[in-house]
Amino acid sequence: MTENDIAHKVIGISLEVHRALGPGLLESAYKECLAYKLIQSGLFIEKEKPMPLVFEEVNLECGYRIDILVEKKVVIELKSVDALNDVHLAQTLTYMKLGGFKLGLLINFNVDLLKNGIKRVINGRL
Repeated sequence: MTENDIAHKVIGISLEVHRALGPGLLESAYKECLAYKLIQSGLFIEKEKPMPLVFEEVNLECGYRIDILVEKKVVIELKSVDALNDVHLAQTLTYMKLGGFKLGLLINFNVDLLKNGIKRVINGRL
């Protein structure tokens, strides 16, 4: 399954979760529901995947954690905020860089229409 296939499936499932729950919940609630539905769909996921920082050939555990990593290929960073900003994008890009991932999805569930809360991040670009 390619990164694009995975992203397409994740977006579809995210839309289902958002339709069921709506905006206004904590990020952790969306994370748990999305993780459950992704597993139910047959995708392999890792929640709160530790992402060490390698500095001068030393792995440093700095507390970086990917919200959900899907099929060891696609970074999913979840938010429940009034608006996405550059810091959220930078966080997603950092995880992609540290893990060598090509594709990330930055998803803000605190919106009326989820399609307005999804940002696709590819090689450092939206």
